[in-house]
Amino acid sequence: MTVSTAKLPVIDLSSPDRLSTANSIRQACVDYGFFYLANHGVEEELVKRAFEESRKFFSLPLDEKMKLPRKEHRGYTPLYAENLNPDSSSKGSCSYSHACSESGDSKESFYVGPVRGSGNKAELNQWPSPEALPSWRSTMESYHDKVMSAGRRLISLIALALNLDEDYFDKVGAMNEPDAFLRLIHYPGELGSSDEELIYGASAHSDYGMTTLLITDGVPGLQACVCREKSREPRVWEDVPHVNGCFIVNIGDMMERWTNCLFRSTLHRVMPTGQERYSMAFFLDPNPDCIVQCLDSCCSESWPPRFPAIRSWDYLAERFRLTYG
Repeated sequence: MTVSTAKLPVIDLSSPDRLSTANSIRQACVDYGFFYLANHGVEEELVKRAFEESRKFFSLPLDEKMKLPRKEHRGYTPLYAENLNPDSSSKGSCSYSHACSESGDSKESFYVGPVRGSGNKAELNQWPSPEALPSWRSTMESYHDKVMSAGRRLISLIALALNLDEDYFDKVGAMNEPDAFLRLIHYPGELGSSDEELIYGASAHSDYGMTTLLITDGVPGLQACVCREKSREPRVWEDVPHVNGCFIVNIGDMMERWTNCLFRSTLHRVMPTGQERYSMAFFLDPNPDCIVQCLDSCCSESWPPRFPAIRSWDYLAERFRLTYG
């Protein structure tokens, strides 16, 4: 089946015309839930180094990687350990059977949580041995800092796009030590299958939080279902290609909830291409204690709030429980 290419807007984060940029973001979030982010301030050289360090880690023997198993949503998850869509038919087998299910997605990941802040948040991160990967931690901390900075600028523009003060998400506590997680992802190339069911790199899902800033190594595979209703059948999938120098940004379910479904989280998936693929996803989520409730600018007497108020972490914890089983 021929798949068309999504024609997504490009947002210039460096534009001095903030109101015009905010209006463009609003249109993109209403129409697509996906857009490209250019001139974001994350240097190409740093992106290259982060990908190099990511490849080094995933090239380690499985026994070495399993010394850093995911705890507190930080660390390593092996192949097939996650199923982003429990209804999908993605199948696989795993040599580390105690660590993964038999029906997860064909990717392995490593999570890095917040690297700054009060308390012990940063101390919860797990790091590969500096003897094996001496530049790994410093590279990932630098990358996390830079994307966090871009994310803060983007969130202020999203606030303007919602007819709010640009510091709105700061004032409600969302951006006071937000839960910002970097996820390094490796999709293997050729995968054997014992049956005829499709093995997804990542099965169809929408992201859980506020917004995601994704960058890939250029290998194709990412597809989005750009339609207003997630339940619509049949789904029409479009390729979302890599664009040099740009992040691929998508709105998460929590932002959809905040905006009373004005901004939409979009279903997306990663299809197998027979090529090894790497990506880095930066999930920018609110402070865990932030209360997510319908924005005043997104409801009215004729359009009442669809969702009750909820604490950010309570919402995310349930979504993670469903993903990891």
